[in-house]
Order: sequence, then structure tokens, then C-alpha cells
Amino acid sequence: MTADIALAARLARDAGALLAALAEDGALQGRALGDAGDAAANAMLMDALRRERPDDAILCEEERDDPARLTARRVWIIDPLDGTREYGERRDDWAVHVALAVDGQPVVGAVALPGLHQCWTSAPAPPPVCDPSRPPRMVVSRTRPAPETQGVAAALGAALIPMGSAGAKAMAVVRGEAEIYLHSGGQYEWDNCAPVAVALAHGLIVTRLDGTPLTYNRPDPYVADLIISHPAWAEPLRAALAG
Repeated sequence: MTADIALAARLARDAGALLAALAEDGALQGRALGDAGDAAANAMLMDALRRERPDDAILCEEERDDPARLTARRVWIIDPLDGTREYGERRDDWAVHVALAVDGQPVVGAVALPGLHQCWTSAPAPPPVCDPSRPPRMVVSRTRPAPETQGVAAALGAALIPMGSAGAKAMAVVRGEAEIYLHSGGQYEWDNCAPVAVALAHGLIVTRLDGTPLTYNRPDPYVADLIISHPAWAEPLRAALAG
């Protein structure tokens, strides 16, 4: 998978650079900037994947879903601009997601955070350092935090950190700037496949709220909820959700 990881990272970085340049141009603002960025990054990524991996299927937020993907073993799952609102507001918490699912498993991922000049990949790495004697930090949606958030935070003594895109929140856990990312209320496979692949490669615990693993390239790409946590907080988090 080394070549696929390298490709995912290159495409995520290139799309991120394109988006950053479009924002820096200053001609567009707000929603118009977000729409233009989505379209430009999508066109670049789709062209590159069709050229470099012509035999693979693609599931993309900005493209019509092709049911032929359901019989494919290898499916690229991409979000050209995760956090369109944050991008349009010229915040840093937006991302580009490029992932590859093989037989439904998120085996390759790259999450570019151009506002932070970072790109995280699914190359294996140890979990971030964590001091379990200190209260955890939990990243949550800045616009629609999960209903479970307040109860879990109270049970764990967690500090809440509102943040934009799913990729930005997941990478905060990968970087060790938070210990838990909890989301319910719905996402789609392109929102979390790349972040999940990166998180798993960094030794983090990733499940649905009920503890089951996430799988990809399903007929309905809707994903109701997910948890990404440092291993040290996986069991306390599970207990807090059950309690």
C-alpha cells in the first residue's frame, strides 16, 4: 500500500494547495468561495485518480454515485473540501480527504490541513503521548455538537474544544491536542474514511458509538456516528456512553 499512501498524500496536498491559492486570491468570499473551491478541488482529484488508478472505483461527495463501485474491491473515497463553511470563512479548520477502502476496510488515507501546513497519512505510527491522570480534551462540532457531548464531558471531566471539519477534529486527536472525538447526528463515508484510516494507522481506537467497527463502500454511504479516541480513554469513554 506504500504507493497508494504516497498517491493519497500527493493528491491531498495538491488539492490543498489549489484551495489555499484560490482563497488567497481574494476575489471570492463566503459561500461563493466554498462552492468554487469544492468544484476546483473535485475536478483536480477526479482527473488525477482516473488517470493514475483507472481500474479503481471512486465515491466522492461532489460526484454522482455510481453503483458499479459496490462490486469493486478498491474504492477511493474522497472529500475535496471538508469544512466548506470554515474554508469560506478563511478559518484553519478545513481539510482535504483522500482515502482508499479495500474490501470495505479503510486501509489508505491522507488528510491535508492546508491552513496548518500539515498532511497526515496512514503510514503506521505510534499513538500520541497521553497522560491519563489529566482530564481529557474532546473535540466537537462547532455548529452541531453531538447530543451525548455534555453528558460524556461531565462524566469524564473533559474540556470541550469546538472545531470545524471532521478531518480537522480527527487530526487534533492524532496530533495529541485532544484525546477524544465524538460525533453523532450523521456524516457520510467521504467525511470520515480518510480520517479513520489515518487514526487507525496511528494506533487510535475508532468505532461507532455502539462499539462496532466502521466499514466502507456500502450501498448507503451514510454514517450515523463515530468515536476516535486515544487508547487510554477508550474504556472510560465507553462507560460514560453506557452510563
